Amino acid sequence: MKIAIVGTGYVGLVSGTCFAEMGVDVTCVDVDILKIDNLNKGIIPIYEPGLEDMVLRNLKAERLHFTTSLTGVLNDVQVIFSAVGTPPDADGSADLKYVLEVARTIGQNMQQYVLLVTKSTVPVGTAKLVRQTIQDELNKRGASIEFDVASNPEFLKEGDAIKDFMSPDRVVVGVESERARELITKLYRPFLLNNFRVIFMDILSAEMTKYAANAMLATRISFMNEIANLCELVGADVNMIRKGIGSDQRIGGKFLYAGCGYGGSCFPKDVKALIQTAEQKGYDLRVLKAVEEVNAYQKQVLYQKLLKHYDGELSSKTICIWGLSFKPNTDDIREAPALVLIEKLLKAGCKVRVFDPVAMPDVKEFVQTWMTSVDASGLYFARDIYDAVLDVDALLLVTEWKEFRMPSWGVVKKTMKGSLIIDGRNIYDKEEMKEMGFVYDGIG
Repeated sequence: MKIAIVGTGYVGLVSGTCFAEMGVDVTCVDVDILKIDNLNKGIIPIYEPGLEDMVLRNLKAERLHFTTSLTGVLNDVQVIFSAVGTPPDADGSADLKYVLEVARTIGQNMQQYVLLVTKSTVPVGTAKLVRQTIQDELNKRGASIEFDVASNPEFLKEGDAIKDFMSPDRVVVGVESERARELITKLYRPFLLNNFRVIFMDILSAEMTKYAANAMLATRISFMNEIANLCELVGADVNMIRKGIGSDQRIGGKFLYAGCGYGGSCFPKDVKALIQTAEQKGYDLRVLKAVEEVNAYQKQVLYQKLLKHYDGELSSKTICIWGLSFKPNTDDIREAPALVLIEKLLKAGCKVRVFDPVAMPDVKEFVQTWMTSVDASGLYFARDIYDAVLDVDALLLVTEWKEFRMPSWGVVKKTMKGSLIIDGRNIYDKEEMKEMGFVYDGIG
């Protein structure tokens, strides 16, 4: 079976590579010439555990191909996945210009039946726009060619995307025809031989399912952060509360960890887009607006804790930050809490020493390109975790990378000037830290 995937960002590259791993002949398409040249050399533009080896293996086996020309492969494939970006507009709604450009290109050049599957996260109703765009181009040509559109939202977790794609707990697909259903079933069957769980539904429901899933997870995170903040006021322990409520089978224990806010490419963007979709229909999503508000506040919690410890005077302090990506096992810094923290510390006159296993190159670029309202001369990118804590007054744990979990605390204690540790992910034991001579503060 031959397919094409348009867009070699996170979703497109992982999806295309995993399909190729299962024997599908996959061509990944992108307009970025440099990116395609690098991919053909096996140079991967993102960090995702296991992805580079899989790309190289399937390039060598000639099951995975990269090109800048969709028209060059359009009439050699049965299925095209659209995995292009849908960046947020100023009002929070998703920008569909790239999605519709793919549809136009297909309508202008298709010569035979094709199934166009939207894998990008798009607002409810996008499939109708895509279908109409293709049909309009066919009408301009005076061509009568059958085609189908479908929705197949992705549910990949950055840092664990290969496992999620190769062994999915469910595959959600919205279709309009039996032909489209049969093609999707054939394509996904190898992934689900032991537990074939493709959930077919109408396209509108499939589009909504993606947003609803991310909104629910974001809500759980913000809810626990609210509870954590209340715990600090009343003297309760949010870690104990998480265990207590997570044992209820109706609730479960996932996404109940308090922290310093969520980030990434999905939750912030999708919550905003769903709020905007509701507003366009005249409905106020009050719960999700609160979720967004809580998250914005939570990204400043570590800074507020630091202010409290130093009685509001930070201008002479040197602060260490461990972890810059929005979560472990990725170099993604989009909407990362660490970026908010760095900016606030620099504006307060602090010197800031940072370390992250993979995300520092992206943060350097971000600081140079976007963080223009502050003097970044006080920002130091450390060689390792111990270089990062050299002569600092306080250590702030922001991203829970594994290498941060059990450092040599004796070395850390001797290297630091101060003794304050603020744990933004609650990965350390409070009593142990106090026994080693640290002043410890966590979330909730």
